[in-house]
Amino acid sequence: QVQLVESGGRLVQAGDSLRLSCAASGRTFSNYATGWFRQAPGKEREFVAAVSSSGRITDYADSVKGRFTISRDNAKNTVYLQMNSLKPEDTAVYYCAASPAYYSNYITKSQITYQYWGQGTQVTVSS
Repeated sequence: QVQLVESGGRLVQAGDSLRLSCAASGRTFSNYATGWFRQAPGKEREFVAAVSSSGRITDYADSVKGRFTISRDNAKNTVYLQMNSLKPEDTAVYYCAASPAYYSNYITKSQITYQYWGQGTQVTVSS
């Protein structure tokens, strides 16, 4: 089992920056690729960013590329999502998820491959 707890979400204005954190506990966190997903009101949950278990490989949704940065600190069992130049359309509940890594550079954006999920943190961007 891996337990994930997100934090850092809050109300901000368009153009602001925000950093989300995802703290993991349980099994060896460095054995898991990790992703951030989000769900806006009335919409399906969507992929935002992912990082390999090694931290060397990252992937982003086109909508956040160049504005968001995912990173991880395996020593602290924590994954981060740095969000810059926030837009109202970034408003959503943000979820952290972990997927068993088959090799150190394994990375995935498919929700079905993520085995563990956090409860989410609300990010609201006002215009």
